[in-house]
Amino acid sequence: MLHSGFLPKKPNLLSIRTFTRTPGCFAGHNKWSKIKQRKGLEDAKKSKMYGKAAMEIITAAKIGGSMRPEENSMLATAIRRAKEAGVPKENIENAIARAERTKGHGQMLTFEAMMNATTGLIIECRSDNINRTVGKLREILHHHGARPAPVKFLFQQRGYIKVQIGDDMEDLLDRLMTECPVDFAEWCEEAPRQRGVELVCRMVDLSKVTKLIEEYAPSSPLCEILTSEVNWAPLENRDASEEERSLVDSLVEDLQENDDIERVFTTLEPNHLVVEC
Repeated sequence: MLHSGFLPKKPNLLSIRTFTRTPGCFAGHNKWSKIKQRKGLEDAKKSKMYGKAAMEIITAAKIGGSMRPEENSMLATAIRRAKEAGVPKENIENAIARAERTKGHGQMLTFEAMMNATTGLIIECRSDNINRTVGKLREILHHHGARPAPVKFLFQQRGYIKVQIGDDMEDLLDRLMTECPVDFAEWCEEAPRQRGVELVCRMVDLSKVTKLIEEYAPSSPLCEILTSEVNWAPLENRDASEEERSLVDSLVEDLQENDDIERVFTTLEPNHLVVEC
């Protein structure tokens, strides 16, 4: 057997260059998502503020008895506060127009409802077509997973007055409490910078308390009635998740967009004032 004196040639190993690929970092997309999310939160906050301002204007227009600010001090105050809060002129005009359309027309109705088996709602309406109003109300409730249910036992109906006032607050409170039972709590707002007191009383005492404040106002440079009304407030405060509050807020916004619905009260609203009936 013959053996070759040459060893077999090893194959040439070509050097292989490898390439790696790193996933791109889409910073721009991520930044836009955060901006979009923040803008959505800001828009939701503005929408809620505009809705609250509109309801204050509508209520002031109806309670004050005139759609002309120069003849209705409560309406003038509500409009001024809305402007100071940055509410657009168009929103203010729409609120006044809505109050004009519905003032004094139709029958007053009060509906009760429950959402998520935990949140009670009282819905005040004025309607010239009860079947239409009830049908639309049921449709809105059903869309949000709510249903008609007796819930008044969760609320107290009382007189409510919100007053702007300065350092003479204690003097005003002393005068009021000598005349009739009231409960009160101080409030303050940074924008616009204001402070004052919230008062609750029995419904039968509302006009009396309001008149006492009106008589006191000329001697106090900052004293001004911002709200004077009968409303519903929850008897107890309860905790709720952000998700639950968001769902209830969405329902309330849809209800308030209906011209027949004047005011909506829920058991999620904070309440630290209860008057002895």
